[in-house]
Amino acid sequence: MRNYLQKLKSFLLAMTLLLSVTMVANAQSRSVTGTVLDATYGDPVPGATVLVKGTTRGVATDLDGKFSIDLQSGDQILVISFVGYLTQEIEIGNQSSITVNLEEDIQSLEEAVVIGYGSQDKKEITSAVVGVKPEDFNKGNVSNPAQLLQGKVAGLSITRPGGNPNSGFNVRLRGLSTFGANSSPLIVLDGVIGASLENVDPNDIQSIDVLKDGSAAAIYGARGSSGVILITTTRKGNKDGRTNVAINAFGTLNQATNLIPILSAEEFVARGGTDFGSNTDWRSELINDAYSYTTNASISGGFNNTNYMASVNYRDNQGIVNGVSNQRLNTRLNLQQGAFDNKLRFNINLSFTNVDSESINDAAFRYATLYNPTAPVFENTEDAMSRFDGYFQRDLFDFYNPVALANQQKFIGETKTALTSYRAEYDILPNLTISAQYSQDRRNTLSGSFWSQYDFQVGLGASGSAARNTFDRAQKIFESTLRYETDLGNNLNMTLLGGVATQSTKNQGFNAQVRQYLFDLGWDNLGAGSVRLGNNTDVSSFANEDQLNSLFGRANFNYNNTYFFSASVRAETYSGFGQNNQTGVFPAFSLGADFTQIFDMGIFSQFKPRASYGITGNLPPSPTLALGAYGNGNRIDLDGDPLTTNDVFVGIVQNSNPNKDLKWETKNEMNFGVDFGMWNNKVTGSMDYYVRNISDLLFNVPVATGAPNPFDPGRFNTASSTWVNLADLRAAGFEFALGVSDISLGQVKWHPNFNFTIYDKTTIESLSAGELGFEELRFAPPGSPGQNNNPMIYNRVGQTLGDFYGPRLEGLTDGGEYILSTTDPNEFEKIGNGLPKGEFGFANNFVYGQWNLSFFFRGAWGHDLYNSYRGFYENADPGSNTWNSVVTDKTSTSPLIVSTPTFNSSYIENASFIRLDNMELGYNLKTNSPNLSSFRVYFAAQNLFTITDYTGIDPEVRVTDSENGNGFTTSLSPGIERRNTYFQTRSFTLGVTVNFK
Repeated sequence: MRNYLQKLKSFLLAMTLLLSVTMVANAQSRSVTGTVLDATYGDPVPGATVLVKGTTRGVATDLDGKFSIDLQSGDQILVISFVGYLTQEIEIGNQSSITVNLEEDIQSLEEAVVIGYGSQDKKEITSAVVGVKPEDFNKGNVSNPAQLLQGKVAGLSITRPGGNPNSGFNVRLRGLSTFGANSSPLIVLDGVIGASLENVDPNDIQSIDVLKDGSAAAIYGARGSSGVILITTTRKGNKDGRTNVAINAFGTLNQATNLIPILSAEEFVARGGTDFGSNTDWRSELINDAYSYTTNASISGGFNNTNYMASVNYRDNQGIVNGVSNQRLNTRLNLQQGAFDNKLRFNINLSFTNVDSESINDAAFRYATLYNPTAPVFENTEDAMSRFDGYFQRDLFDFYNPVALANQQKFIGETKTALTSYRAEYDILPNLTISAQYSQDRRNTLSGSFWSQYDFQVGLGASGSAARNTFDRAQKIFESTLRYETDLGNNLNMTLLGGVATQSTKNQGFNAQVRQYLFDLGWDNLGAGSVRLGNNTDVSSFANEDQLNSLFGRANFNYNNTYFFSASVRAETYSGFGQNNQTGVFPAFSLGADFTQIFDMGIFSQFKPRASYGITGNLPPSPTLALGAYGNGNRIDLDGDPLTTNDVFVGIVQNSNPNKDLKWETKNEMNFGVDFGMWNNKVTGSMDYYVRNISDLLFNVPVATGAPNPFDPGRFNTASSTWVNLADLRAAGFEFALGVSDISLGQVKWHPNFNFTIYDKTTIESLSAGELGFEELRFAPPGSPGQNNNPMIYNRVGQTLGDFYGPRLEGLTDGGEYILSTTDPNEFEKIGNGLPKGEFGFANNFVYGQWNLSFFFRGAWGHDLYNSYRGFYENADPGSNTWNSVVTDKTSTSPLIVSTPTFNSSYIENASFIRLDNMELGYNLKTNSPNLSSFRVYFAAQNLFTITDYTGIDPEVRVTDSENGNGFTTSLSPGIERRNTYFQTRSFTLGVTVNFK
C-alpha cells in the first residue's frame, strides 16, 4: 500500500510538472487575433498600429483591418492607434479574439499643425507656428492664395496697393529680412520647396501653416530667413467608397472707388488752364464696371487604401479698364495609394496652371486724373488723323491722352506652370519610416509688348514697335528622410528625423524687340519691323544654373505631455557663393512647458510658455554674383567704316569683380512666447516677442578699378563694383492673437478672432564691409517734371530703415510761395517713415440657424506715405497749369501756392487706416435628397469702406518703390505712392456652392 501511494505521488508530481510546462509554453506562445474597425462607418482600418503596452512589439492591420499578435508572459494591454483616431487601450485578459472600434479624433485633426517635414499636435509646438483652416480664410473673389491670409496671422503683412488683377502681393513676415535676396516667405506646397503660389488655386487649399520664427524655419536652412508658408491641398475621401462632387461658382462686379477729387473744367480754366473747348471726365472715359466669373469643380473619394481628389478651377478676372484681364485655368490631381497592409504608401500630386494676362500702361491712370479736362477724346483734324489715328494729342511735356495710351499700347503674358510630385513612404518598423520624394516645378512665360505707330508716347517716334520675351524656369528636387519615434520610458516620447536633399534650378530666357512697321502688326510678326538696332530695339538671351545640396536632422521630445523640446540643424552647400564660403550651417532649438499640467491655474486650461532660437539663411536671386561674370558691352566698329559690317563686334565687359568670400545672408532670431487657453479652451490665443539680427546682407558696392581686390588676393579690381556681404540690421516686434468660440447671443453664435502686431522698426546697424561701404544710402527722387535730383529717403547707419528726409514747410508768404526750413539736402530733417508701427486684423463670424454672416476688419498704423499727386499737382504756378489739379485744402486757400512743386514735409501724410476688407452673408438650404449633401448661396463684398486721413489713392502700406526696378534697392525706399498707381476697386460677389455625394 505504501509502495502504491509512493507511485501515486510520483505520478501526480509528474503530471503537475507537465501541466506547468504546458501552461508556461502556452503562455509564451499565445496569440491574439482581432479586427480594427471605423466606429462611424464600420469599415476596416488598414495600417492601424497594434502594440503591446510598455514594449515596442507590435503589428499593423491588413487591408481588412485584421491583425494577429504573439503575446508573452506579463502582456496585459494592447494599444491600438491610427492617425486621425483616438488611441484605445484594450485589456487582453483571457480573450483570444478582439474587435476594436476606433473613434475619429476630431479635435486632434483640427489641432494638428504642419511643420517642416511632418506635423505635430498643437500642444507640442514650441516655436511661433500658426495654422489657418478654410473656415478662417478671407471670403469673396479671392484669386491669389496670399489673399486668404491677409490680416489673419499676426506679423504676416500682405499688401497690394490698388486693384490691378494682374498684380501680385507683397508678402512680408515680421518685416524686412533682406534687401534683395528674397523678401517673401518660402512657399512649400504639398512638400515641394520653393513652389510658386501660381501652382495652386485658393479653392483647393485645405490648410495653411505659417512658420514665423527662426527655430521653426531653420529646418529649411538657406531659404528660411523670410519665414515659411506651408500649403496643403490633399483631401481625404470617404472610406466607404462614396464619391463627393463639389461645385462653387460665383460672379463678381468690380467698381472703381476712392477717386481723388480734381478740378472741374470750369475751375481748371478759372485757375489759368488752357481751354480746348470740351468738358471731358477722363476717368469715366477710361474706366468701366468690370464683371468677373469663377467656377471651381472637384471630385474626391476613397476606398480601401486609396484616396483621390481631382479639381478644375477657372477664373476670369476683368479689370476696370478695357484691356486689363487675368484668365486662369488650374487643374489638380492628388492620389494616395497604400500597399502591403498600408506599410508602403504612394502619393502623387500633379498641378497644371495656365494664366493669360492682358495689361495696359498704368500711366493711363495718372493721365486720367491730371489730363486737361477741356480736351476732347478725339478731334477730326488732318494732323490728328494722320499722326494719332484721330485721338486728341498735343506736343507738351508729359502730356498724353489716357484713352489713347490705353488703346495704343498693349502688353500680354502667357504663363504655364507644371508642378509634379511623387512621394513614397515605407514603414520599416511600426515606428520607423523611410520616405523619398521627387518633384519638378516648371514655369514658362511668353510675353508680348506693342506700341502702335500712332502711339504718341513711344510708337510714333519709333514708327511702331513690338517685343517678344520668354522666360523658362525648371527646378528639380529630390529629398529622402528617415523618421523614428519611440517611447523612452517614464512618459518620455522621442521623435527623430534625418534627411538629405538636392535641388537644381535652371533659368533661361530670350528677348527681342524691333521697330518701324509699315502696318501695326504687333509681336506676332517681328520680322515686319525693319529696324533691329538702336532705340526701341533689343535682342538678348541668357541662361544660368545652380545646385543646392542639403543634410538635415531634427529631434523632438515630449515628456508626459507637459515638457517639450525640439532641436534641428541643416547644413547646405550652394554653388552660387564664393568658393571659400559655399557651405552654411543653420541650427535651432526650442522648448516649452504646459504649466496647467504642473499647477492648478484656475481658469487656464492651457498655459504654455516657450522660447526658441534659430539661425536661417537667404539665397541670392542670381547664382553668378560671386563669379565676376562677364556681359555684353557696346558694338565696336573696328575700322569705323559704316559700309562694312564684317568687322563689327560686341565688346565684353565685366559686370563685377569676383568675391571668393561671398556667403549667406544670415538671420539670428530669438522668440519668447506663450500659448494659452481659458475656460476649457473656449478662449485661446498666443503672445510672442521676437528679436532678430540680420547680418551679411548682399549688396553691390562701387570700388576703384585697378586697386587690389581684397576678396581675391593677388589680383586687382577689373570692374567698378563688387558684390559683398555688407549690411547688418536689427528688428523686433510683439504679436498677439486671440480667438473665442461659441459666444451665445440668444440664438446667435458669435466667433470673433483678433490679432495685432507692434513693430520695433528695422534699424540699420551697419552698411560696410571692411573699408567698403556707406554711411548712408539715398533713394527715391519724386521724379519728373523738375524733381529728379532730390532723393526723399535717407537710410543712415544707426537710424531706422525707410526714413523720409526733406525740408519742413514752415508756411507761405503773402504771395503764396513756400517758406522752407532749408534748401540744402545735407540739412534736411527726418519728416516721416514709410514702414508701419503696427497692423491688426479683426474677424467675426455669426451663425443663426442656417444663416451665417462674417466680416473682417484690417488696418495698419504708424506709417507715412508720400502723396505724389499732391507733390506734383496741388500748386497753381504757371508750369503746373498744364495739368489738372487735385483738390485739397491747399487749392482752396488764398492765396494759392505759386511755388514750383518741391518736395517738403507737407506731402508726407499719416496713412494709418481701418478697412472693412470683406464681408459675406450665406444661407445653407436644407436638402432631403440622398445625393445632395449641401447647397449654399452667398453674397460677399470686398473693400467696402476705409477710414483714414490719407488723401491719396490707397493708404495701403508700400514696402517697395514701384518705380525702382532694382531688386536690391527697392526695399530701401518704402512709403511712396507713385502717380501710376492702379485705382482701388470695390467688389460684390454672388455665388453658390453645391456638394453631391
